[in-house]
Amino acid sequence: MTERTGRPAAPAGGGIPRPRHDDDPAHGTPRDDTVDLQGPGASRTHDATAHPDDTHPDGTAEHHRAALSDSGTGSHLADPVARAAGPRHRPTPQAEIPRPLRIASEAVGRMLVIAAGLALLVFLVIELRVIVVPMAIAVLLTALLAPLVRWLHERRVPRGIATALVMVGGLAALGGLLTAVVSTLVDGTSQVVAEVTDNVGSLQGLADATPFRIDVGVLGDQVLQAVRDNQQTLTSGAVTTAATVGEILAGFALCLFALIFMLYDGRRIWGFVRLLAPRARRSRVDVAARRGFASLVGYVRATVLVAVVDALGIGLGLWATGVPFVLPLAALVFLGAFVPVIGAVLTGAVAVLVALATEGPVTALIVLGVVLAVQQLESHVLQPLLMGRAVRLHPLAVALGVAVGVVVAGIAGALLAVPLLAVLTAAVRSLVASREVAPRAVDPLRPREANPPPALPG
Repeated sequence: MTERTGRPAAPAGGGIPRPRHDDDPAHGTPRDDTVDLQGPGASRTHDATAHPDDTHPDGTAEHHRAALSDSGTGSHLADPVARAAGPRHRPTPQAEIPRPLRIASEAVGRMLVIAAGLALLVFLVIELRVIVVPMAIAVLLTALLAPLVRWLHERRVPRGIATALVMVGGLAALGGLLTAVVSTLVDGTSQVVAEVTDNVGSLQGLADATPFRIDVGVLGDQVLQAVRDNQQTLTSGAVTTAATVGEILAGFALCLFALIFMLYDGRRIWGFVRLLAPRARRSRVDVAARRGFASLVGYVRATVLVAVVDALGIGLGLWATGVPFVLPLAALVFLGAFVPVIGAVLTGAVAVLVALATEGPVTALIVLGVVLAVQQLESHVLQPLLMGRAVRLHPLAVALGVAVGVVVAGIAGALLAVPLLAVLTAAVRSLVASREVAPRAVDPLRPREANPPPALPG
């Protein structure tokens, strides 16, 4: 706006208009390039000396005004905002550590966390072995008997009745086998003692043929004297054995109880357990669990067939050579076949020692040949044909699994190590697969369809 004198007023903010050559009262109305924002017909043309508020609507004018005010007051301090926004070239802590060392430390840290979790899990399993071992055995028996329950149910037998028939039949077979073994041991003890006494001479001759000076008679007397001297220790050990028998009976009852419900209502039990998985991954977890259980079914089925062949082969060899305790030794071989690698070796060695003590070295050599022949049949024919289709595990993985199981949990660990490894292998293969089928497409009781062999490349 203009003053009353007719001369234009100085613009707001201290701007001074530039003088023109025609800025003289004699030339009429003065001309000015400043903006008169108050006039009704004011021009919007901006001069170069206009205030920054009029030329920079984005807010940089305030920063410019602050700089002008600082310069006007003579202050040499920079604006705090500008100083904070300025670049700072400080090295990051990671840049001071060599990259290989940083990667190694991060990997070791993660491995320590995983190892701590596994150690905690193993500790809990050991502490709760009275519960964990019976439940694991119940799962193994479920994998063995569930196909039979389904077979009966598919033939219009109610599931409850089918479960009861399978349980009663299994308990009857187990009870009959135990009764036959115990009765054979009781009836043949006196015969075995007499045969061992008669064969002491042959055993002494065999010992004399070795470079070691061994007196069989003296060795037997020392064993009897050691038993008499440690009678109190043996008595206290019998008390501990009684407590162990109590734990075994409690575990057997728990295993039986869990087995009944797994056979009758296993699908609903798994449906509840499946809810623990995240919703987004629940379908993949379901498929992985089905494939893992199918692998367990195949493993148990193949192991039972291998154990039956081993027991029949060694049992026939013992019967043909006249070795006593044929049925108990055959039952021992059958149970030993469930422990891969070492089970057949230990049970075969027991059969050879019994033959040596009762029938002499010639019969023992014949039994040794029978045991070796059966084990070769198992290793080169039965294991690749039956076990290879059910469980695709490398022999080194089997051996390491059995060794770790023995160290962690003894006989129970050796029995359960390979089945657990088979289940985990099948489940991990399913989880890391790029694509998977729907859960209903995987039948956990049909191992060949649930875990087909991988396609050959090319």
